[in-house]
Amino acid sequence: FLFLVLFNMVETVFSATPQELLKGYENLSSKGSPVQGEQFFNTKHGKEWSCASCHENPPNHDTKHIITGKLIKPLAPSANPTRFTDNAKVEKWYKRNCNDVLGRECSTQEKADLLSCLITIK
Repeated sequence: FLFLVLFNMVETVFSATPQELLKGYENLSSKGSPVQGEQFFNTKHGKEWSCASCHENPPNHDTKHIITGKLIKPLAPSANPTRFTDNAKVEKWYKRNCNDVLGRECSTQEKADLLSCLITIK
């Protein structure tokens, strides 16, 4: 019984919907802006790449990494229902990709803006 309770707690902590993740980011910053998120997605921030360099615009289809050629599943939750459903994976990829694009981790506001944009993509 205790195992099932703990398993359900862990599942709750690590599973989410994109809207739940967005709400969490917004609780730590301010309301996400789809317009700001789209600008962020398409802009090179002083580094060589933008988010769109690998995920293309709109990010609602399979793409390939511009260096490795590795397949990248759609970033938009409408095209890939498993996107933004695992908190640990989301944070891992935000950390890695923000470092590639910005040379630093994304702020909570940047995460909220970007996710609010991605949720609107059909």
